[in-house]
Amino acid sequence: MIKLPDLAAIESAAELVYRSMQPSPQLSWPLLNERAGCEVWVKHENHNPTGAFKVRGGLVYIHHLLDREPDCAGVCAATRGNHGQSVAFAASARGLPSVIVVPEGNSPDKNAAMKAFGAELVIHGRDFDVALEHARAIAGERNLHFMPSLDANLIPGVATYALELFRSIQQLDRIYVPIGLGSGICGVVAAKLALGLSTEIVGVVSSEANTYALSFAAGEPVPTDSADTLADGLAVRNPSPDALALIREEVTDVVTVTDEEVLAAIRHYFTDTHNVAEGAGAASLAALLKSNDCSGKRVGLVLTGGNINEALFRRALAS
Repeated sequence: MIKLPDLAAIESAAELVYRSMQPSPQLSWPLLNERAGCEVWVKHENHNPTGAFKVRGGLVYIHHLLDREPDCAGVCAATRGNHGQSVAFAASARGLPSVIVVPEGNSPDKNAAMKAFGAELVIHGRDFDVALEHARAIAGERNLHFMPSLDANLIPGVATYALELFRSIQQLDRIYVPIGLGSGICGVVAAKLALGLSTEIVGVVSSEANTYALSFAAGEPVPTDSADTLADGLAVRNPSPDALALIREEVTDVVTVTDEEVLAAIRHYFTDTHNVAEGAGAASLAALLKSNDCSGKRVGLVLTGGNINEALFRRALAS
């Protein structure tokens, strides 16, 4: 199981994060409350410098990496977009080169953003899992540090968004958290435990990339053959055994949402809050809207990112 940071470690990570960005807001929107039938607080990680929560983990990870390896030649990672932007942003801030591997058909907007943040972009493979193996190979060939999407050294930074939310909004009954490989939900668990809270944590995955839902129910990793979802931040076929163990111990449930439900949630975020959400970022709202047990509750939603490409956003608004 992943070793979680304590409160002191998360607060120390926050000090590093705030050298490069401000805390993101948590806002309650009247129209969204009406739609959901409960008091909703949105954690706006779409307002971060890279448009997603991942940047927090990248900043802290690379800071400690350079403490350990001051002569590091550079970093390499695989991504569908937000982890790659985090790596490129944090590496460039410290003068490090970065190589980011994405699968074929990846979001052109996310690809462009990674290059703009200074990354060398490599396109390889049919999905994230294939790109991941290629990134490991490149790291070995070029003597680069491979930077995983899920690692204990990422969790303290990622947990800072949950610490902000839990300290700002008292007595949240439940929080819905999208699950890709698992760093975000592990960070939420870490902050909840560090503060001694009773908030229910519900993980959200795509019905088209449901490895964590299947694994949560089975009590062991259940890989899938595909992860073909428009919510690219959720497009994972193989769960992390360490993250799964933590999720099964500390998370109330893992629920699925369809691509059509995600598209509707993207549209609702725009009409009700005038915020742009990518697929994974809208998944938590989609899960809340299909639940039937939140009336009268105070609920948190993690809008993990807003990096949606124009064609998909147009599709969401037209649906």
